[in-house]
Amino acid sequence: MGKVNRFWIVVSAVAALCLVSAGAADKPPVTRAQALKFITQASAQERLAGVTRLAEIGTMADADLLVPVLRDGNAQVRFVATAAMWQIWSRSGDAAIDGLYQRGMEQLESSRLEEALAIFTEIIQRKPSFAEGWNKRATLHYLMGNFELSLKDCDEVIKRNRNHFGALSGYGQIYLNLGDQEKALQYFEKALAVNPNLPGAAVTIRQLQEQLREKRRKTI
Repeated sequence: MGKVNRFWIVVSAVAALCLVSAGAADKPPVTRAQALKFITQASAQERLAGVTRLAEIGTMADADLLVPVLRDGNAQVRFVATAAMWQIWSRSGDAAIDGLYQRGMEQLESSRLEEALAIFTEIIQRKPSFAEGWNKRATLHYLMGNFELSLKDCDEVIKRNRNHFGALSGYGQIYLNLGDQEKALQYFEKALAVNPNLPGAAVTIRQLQEQLREKRRKTI
């Protein structure tokens, strides 16, 4: 597509994290406090270990602490930090809600959109503070062409998680589909400001900037 797609960002990032975790399975786990310390160390290996552990046990507050790591000098650390943030965001802290979330993801990945929509709507009703429930429903509304509903759900995500680069890029996608290039550009820039590693975002921004410059030239 050549555009930022939140769903495939999730899939690719989580797959990368699973590979890293599997490679570190023979090492003893570190504590959350140690992991937070590791992400600031000079050694890329320590930073990677810290990020990987936070993906497993980190809190929502820890996800915000990973934002600077998205600019790490090591490409693997940056990519795994993206995956770690998705992993943390996907935990509600409630076992029943997390079980529903997994069911909803299975339906989404199987393209059973109506079933997935019902599940994520139930999650929102039962735990409205869980930002990722709103985000996944926003994704479903987008995939189903319900752009205005998707925008409303993105608003709810950002109220609860200001650094959600997936929702920010989602706004951009929606506004592209609605034909509002200026708003699309604004949101893609916001998403990239949080996470400079988003696939295709920089290219999309350059294309939109050129299209808007051309539009302005034609109006002079």
